[in-house]
Amino acid sequence: MEYTVHQLAQLSGVSGRTLRYYDQIGLLKPARISSSGYRIYGKKEVDLLQQILFFRELEVSLEEIMDLIKQPSFDQITALENHKNQLLKKRARLDNIIATVEQTIASKQGGSTMQDKDKFKGFKEQLIEENEQKYGKEIREKYGNDTVDASNAKLMGLSKEDYEAMTRLGEEILSLLKEAVATGDPTSEIAQELAEKHKKWLLYSWGSYSKEAHAGLAEMYVADERFTAYYDKSVKGGTQFLRDAILNYLGLKDNN
Repeated sequence: MEYTVHQLAQLSGVSGRTLRYYDQIGLLKPARISSSGYRIYGKKEVDLLQQILFFRELEVSLEEIMDLIKQPSFDQITALENHKNQLLKKRARLDNIIATVEQTIASKQGGSTMQDKDKFKGFKEQLIEENEQKYGKEIREKYGNDTVDASNAKLMGLSKEDYEAMTRLGEEILSLLKEAVATGDPTSEIAQELAEKHKKWLLYSWGSYSKEAHAGLAEMYVADERFTAYYDKSVKGGTQFLRDAILNYLGLKDNN
């Protein structure tokens, strides 16, 4: 069966404007253009749109989707299996959050007592899962499974106070990063305060600390675009500045 933009929009729930934009950027081209100038989509395009929506549900950017589906090795069945696995994990994370909400409601109504540590269990599990999805492969290759598993276990064991403190410190680091970058000097007092706070933030989840491991993580921030994107979203060039500030803090950067 074939569909016009209007028909496919009704079928999929995707707006006609979005379908036209997907055509414009080359993400989803119509099968053909009718004699009247209408975009016409066939089964292949319908299936591809479904794949795109699965990727979007998993918060994959359009640029990443484009790269994935254009690869010669792209296989729809394999992609669907991956979608299923990722969605099941996402559902499990949401189930944990829902369970935490339900337990909190019950405790507020006097039906049960909720330990402080349980109030944050779902959020910590979600944070660990998101980190595993984004960076797990690289981190495990660099530091080993035992180190990463121990770090995750320490994070799960954080008290309410420590978890809140870690979260606040992470926000402080992003705010301080903007001020430090403005100085243009990774050896400045504020830059070194930034590096010190970064070390303290790491220690909430790291079982042990070494200068070499800290420096290695800082270098990974710059080498891996996913890490770079996290800090650069706060301020342009922030990731490289943070790396340089950390290396200076550790005494591992030659400033001559």
